[in-house]
Amino acid sequence: MKKDNKKKIKFKLGNNLTIWVMIVIASFYLVQLLPNSLSTNEVNYNQYRSYLVNGEIYHIQYGQDDKIVFWLKGDESGINKFWTGLDKSEKEDWVKYNVNNIEIKPKEGLGILDVVFNLAPWVIIILFWFFMMRRMQGGGGQGGIFNFVKSRAKMISPEKSNTSFDDVAGCEEAKIELQEIVQFLKQPKKYLNIGAKIPRGALLLGSPGTGKTLLARAVSGEAQVPFFTISGAEFVEMFVGVGASRVRDLFEQAKKFAPSIIFVDEIDAVGRHRGSGMGGGHDEREQTLNQILVEMDGFDNRDHVILLAATNRPDVLDKALLRPGRFDRQIVVDAPTLEGREAILKIHTRKIPLAKDVKLIDIARGCPGLVGADLENLVNEAALLSARKNKKTVSMLEFEEAKDKVMMGVERKSMILTDHEKKITAYHEAGHALVAHYTKNADPVHKVTIIPRGMALGITAQLPENDIHNYSKSYLLAKIDVLMGGRSAEKLIFKDTSSGASNDIEVATNIARSMVCEWGMSDKIGPIKFGKKDSEIFLGRETSGSKDYGHEISKTIDEEIKEFVFTAEKNADNLLKKKESELHNLAHALLNYETIDSSQLPKALKGVLLDISNDDSIIEHKTPLKKRKRRTTSTKN
Repeated sequence: MKKDNKKKIKFKLGNNLTIWVMIVIASFYLVQLLPNSLSTNEVNYNQYRSYLVNGEIYHIQYGQDDKIVFWLKGDESGINKFWTGLDKSEKEDWVKYNVNNIEIKPKEGLGILDVVFNLAPWVIIILFWFFMMRRMQGGGGQGGIFNFVKSRAKMISPEKSNTSFDDVAGCEEAKIELQEIVQFLKQPKKYLNIGAKIPRGALLLGSPGTGKTLLARAVSGEAQVPFFTISGAEFVEMFVGVGASRVRDLFEQAKKFAPSIIFVDEIDAVGRHRGSGMGGGHDEREQTLNQILVEMDGFDNRDHVILLAATNRPDVLDKALLRPGRFDRQIVVDAPTLEGREAILKIHTRKIPLAKDVKLIDIARGCPGLVGADLENLVNEAALLSARKNKKTVSMLEFEEAKDKVMMGVERKSMILTDHEKKITAYHEAGHALVAHYTKNADPVHKVTIIPRGMALGITAQLPENDIHNYSKSYLLAKIDVLMGGRSAEKLIFKDTSSGASNDIEVATNIARSMVCEWGMSDKIGPIKFGKKDSEIFLGRETSGSKDYGHEISKTIDEEIKEFVFTAEKNADNLLKKKESELHNLAHALLNYETIDSSQLPKALKGVLLDISNDDSIIEHKTPLKKRKRRTTSTKN
């Protein structure tokens, strides 16, 4: 890589030197040329005789070319000179009219400088033309004008492709589906002899960060074939026809290096529904998509070219792209399970020295919903924290801190809250935690903190005991109860409410609306879906929605949503009134310790004073919590 970079630098320097040499030669030639053309003036014979007779000429120069050059008196600097066509017979008059300074110029041949100056303009033009043609043709590895329509895909040779299925975890079903493609690329005759047709394309579907691109690289590494990778956005340009040309060039390159793999990342950038763009059916994106469809139809089993693509928006893809014969397989790469998260953590901690107390299964259990990219970031953050503390190993403490950072946001220790704001935040978060602790079907409390993280002044984090893929009505109602717990605590203690509950209200309302309009959980309305979305997807999102129900139904929907939310608030109010003493205990604990985790929560609710030492051990004290002096919070640091 260093040698390549040196070559590129030398090439650039060479190009720049050539340009500057041409500029210097041109400037020098013009400097020599301009004075001769601007300062020498031709005069006729009569004007010359007038100057001579009046005694205005002080210097004459003549040679063998029947031409004399003369200078006038008063201009001894010699800037302005004149010439006329005369022969040497006039020299007698020069003596007569007192021209004493007469110079005979010898006949000059065609010297080297004359040749240079005569040829310099042509040399400069030729060099400039040659340089521009190299630039236009992409000379020296620089993409020029003629390479504008060439594919920008990066080819990874089999020698450089060292990614295998061993480097991918958490998506075992997807790996199994792709094994057939690998076997076909390794042993195509095995399938062709029996008459089997290998899928021409496979579409990887999943949320961002689940490992779709990594899976595609693993297929290439396992099959040991050339790998062409490109983003869907790189096909589309403002010039019509460029994208289609790049598609043709890409497929031609892949066929030359067959067997090979083409991987198009974020194919939704070019593969969206046709006919919905601002340019109708004739815009550049749709022409590019049409060319992709044509090239995929042109595939032959003998081409041995496999097209892989990835997207997190399968709902916006054109149906023609998804039909059998093009993308025959649609492989879902979902968020990993508990076992998958543990396997991913094992991969990313291969080269990291772990302390003896680190249990990857416990870390995996504490981060449900995180995908591969999140887990990789978590491991890296833990390593950075350990290095910051000058440790030689990464302990469980660093992993916990990294997990909180990834899942809850970065601590904003520089944000200083007033005592009143801290108190409101403490009771608000205590209300959430208390309702979650005592509400049936609610997720257990993982951690409660009043340290500002991200955009929040405080956070109550809940973690489910197991991965949840289907939500029951009782679970969703319990979730709304917990969301309203913070607002209920503020009303109970301060007889007032704050803007801190705005996000809680928004989330609770959205859950209630989905329960009524989408999931059929309203007893009054029943299992009916309301609301139809129109997909104006050329802007990248669903921008409009149509009402397919009347005014009476709309009124009933609003009443049911209000009923769900208001009932949840009443449940939270009643629970906190019964547990008011525990609410005070937990709020005071948060004001003292700022953060309470799940193991400390039961003791904090009882008002037991906690002493957190350096090794995070907890010592019980008999002193009432409210009599303890409040320690200085870390937000003041």
